[in-house]
Amino acid sequence: MDNKKENKMDSTLIGSVLNNKMKEKLLSSWKTYDKFEKTSAFVMLLLLAILITLNVLSLDEQAKEFKSIFIIITLTLFAKMLERSQKSKQELLEKNKIIIEQKHEVEKQKEVVEEKNKEITDSIEYALRIQTAILPPPKLVKQYLENSFILYKPKDIVAGDFYWMETVEPTTNNQQQTTILFAACDCTGHGVPGAMVSVVCHNALNRAVREFGLTQPAAILDKTAEIVIENFSKSEESIKDGMDISLASLNLETMELQWAGANNPLWLLQNGELMETKANKQPIGMNEDSKPFTNHRFTVNRGDTIYLFTDGFADQFGGDNGEKKLTKRRFKEVVLSLQNKTLPDQGIALDKFINEYRKEVEQIDDILVMGVRV
Repeated sequence: MDNKKENKMDSTLIGSVLNNKMKEKLLSSWKTYDKFEKTSAFVMLLLLAILITLNVLSLDEQAKEFKSIFIIITLTLFAKMLERSQKSKQELLEKNKIIIEQKHEVEKQKEVVEEKNKEITDSIEYALRIQTAILPPPKLVKQYLENSFILYKPKDIVAGDFYWMETVEPTTNNQQQTTILFAACDCTGHGVPGAMVSVVCHNALNRAVREFGLTQPAAILDKTAEIVIENFSKSEESIKDGMDISLASLNLETMELQWAGANNPLWLLQNGELMETKANKQPIGMNEDSKPFTNHRFTVNRGDTIYLFTDGFADQFGGDNGEKKLTKRRFKEVVLSLQNKTLPDQGIALDKFINEYRKEVEQIDDILVMGVRV
């Protein structure tokens, strides 16, 4: 008895589940019907109800007549619904065709963009080779500035920053030591535009020394500015690009350091003290109130250290939240903390420091720091 009761309960439960599932399925299907299909279904159900009612009331003659009407209307509605279904199917096929064509077009455009990007990247990488060629080779730098480092980190493949070096042979029999000119330069912008300006400014520096025979840093900057302005003035459009620079002249026989700067200063470490000499507040290039650059002279001793740099290192963002600017004050503190290291190790330590400081923050500008120990 109990088994029969349980079986009946199970049967009722199964039936209930099946009914619920069927209800859900029917409701889900109903929601997908459009207005015409729902109206047609209502009409057919209404006609069917009328037909059943006529049969129940034993109105055979009326039922027979209405049955023909019911069949005709039902077939008509089914035909119409089939036609609409075929039309919807055709429209869907057309839409799918358009989507496939658009997808192919997008893929084609993607291939074009990727090809263009490759061409642009290849061109920029070739430009890097040209820009690298104008930089003094490491072997030459070490030949004249043996105890030194150069930290050079372009933001992009090519850079607006560049370092420059030129040597001037003795002009008199009394002077036996070559004068070494070296500079940290920061041209307007970075990437390709900055690199193009850097070529103009690099050429102007070379001309000031090689063509005009200048060796005094301030005189070199005056002539370089003149050449840069002359080159840019040939354009029909106004070009206000230019260069900030920290330029030093070192003679290891006379132990004289001369220096001049456009916006970028000089740091000279003597007897454990880091002294800053400020630059003229004007760039190399177009300037409404240009004045001759100031030449500074220093007597240096063995063990003194000269630091030239652009603003890129101090301007980087990072820290705990990635939004803190390093600043020149913090940069100076880092340099002072590295004085127990050799110059090459200082360069490595500065590189490590700025990478750890930035963490995942994108580099916002080219970085250039030069250190030279007398």
